[in-house]
Amino acid sequence: MASQPPPVVEVAEVGQKDVPVYSEWVGTLDGLVNATIRAQVQGYLIKQNYREGDFVRQGQVLFEIDPREYQAALTQAEAGLSQSKGSLAQAEAVLDKSIGALDQAKAALSQSKGAVEQAKASLEQAKADVAVQDARWTTAKANLARIRPLAEQNAVSQKDLDDAVGLELSTRSSVDAAKAGVDVAQANIVAAEAQVVGAQANVKAAEAQVVGAQANIVAAKAQVLAAQANVEKVQLNLDFTKITSPIDGVSGIAKAQIGNLVGPGSVEELMTISTIDPIKCYIAASEQEYMRAEEAKKKRVGEGKISLELTLSDGSIYPKKGEFAFADRQVDERTGTIRVATIFPNPQKILRPGQFGRIRAEMGIKKNALVIPQRAVTEIQGRYVVAVVSPENKVAIKPVKVGQRAGQLWVIEEGLKAGEKVVAEGIQKVQDGMTVSPKPFVAKGQEPPAEEQKPGKEPETQPQTKPGKR
Repeated sequence: MASQPPPVVEVAEVGQKDVPVYSEWVGTLDGLVNATIRAQVQGYLIKQNYREGDFVRQGQVLFEIDPREYQAALTQAEAGLSQSKGSLAQAEAVLDKSIGALDQAKAALSQSKGAVEQAKASLEQAKADVAVQDARWTTAKANLARIRPLAEQNAVSQKDLDDAVGLELSTRSSVDAAKAGVDVAQANIVAAEAQVVGAQANVKAAEAQVVGAQANIVAAKAQVLAAQANVEKVQLNLDFTKITSPIDGVSGIAKAQIGNLVGPGSVEELMTISTIDPIKCYIAASEQEYMRAEEAKKKRVGEGKISLELTLSDGSIYPKKGEFAFADRQVDERTGTIRVATIFPNPQKILRPGQFGRIRAEMGIKKNALVIPQRAVTEIQGRYVVAVVSPENKVAIKPVKVGQRAGQLWVIEEGLKAGEKVVAEGIQKVQDGMTVSPKPFVAKGQEPPAEEQKPGKEPETQPQTKPGKR
């Protein structure tokens, strides 16, 4: 039996080129802001004012709750506020009256003090009169004592004696009258001081009334504030019967129907609104990837942010580029990853929360990387091997350490050298140590080498075994 010729295989040379270094992650899309809408007051839904899936504006009314109970509560609260304001006005009027009474009492006190001062002045005048009259009486007594012996000796006339006696008597009467005036003045002082004490008591009583009226005003003002707060609270509850959108965004499907009893105690939300332009995409990056990304950002200072590419679940590439937004505050201890948020423009609202995609980022350039066609690499039980063809056309199966993929090429980290040739097509035909017939590998979409296009030359094919012949 004739020996079979060596199998024909296509070989590619191990090349070197600068290859972009990419990192890839599986990402989950989420709204930039996701607002969960819940009822803040209890009641029955009577209206739904939006169409599910529509874009809604901030402040737009989404649902309405029956407002009648809250409208009645508002009317009652406003009545209570009016009553409290009336009590405050009454307390202010009492205060004004009390202040008037206090002013009158202070005026009476001042008048009484003036009367005391006047009585004291009268007393001093009366005492002065007593002194004057006492001096006159003393003089009159001395004159009578001088004239009386002379009269007995007829040295003076009887008339002189009578005049001296009359002057002594009149001056003594004047002294008694002056002393009586002192007593009257002292009595007036005592009476005026009693009036002062009474006026002071009246002032204190009026001041107590003012203090009481002021306390009543403080209490009335507190009641007004409480009533005003109650009105505002009830008004707020009434406003909450119209459930509005807190943000601009795309509305979700309503989870409550007209007629349902809703309220703050309800576990289920009414619906959710998401802002999706731009839209977030969360990825879980390892600590090493996070540190590499930070290093790449430092190296790209002045070159702009790292551009991100999003591949959707159908394999299509999203036309808008994204960028890193922020990283979570800590690494998850269980998984060793950190949650990172990326941002993508979404003007057409095509992307929606919950979608999955692959995020790819160019983190740098690997200089002079060794590359071979991806078809040349075979994975066997988690190990990667290639078939190397020696200059003598002998095959050697070698394990390699692969890096990232770049288009149709695969970066080889270890196991090959530049210029070596590997089997890219027909690797299933070869075994270690086998001799092969190599020809240049032509990637899909490329033109074959010139020598392969010479006219009249048939492409080499592996001979077929005739039926019945081994």
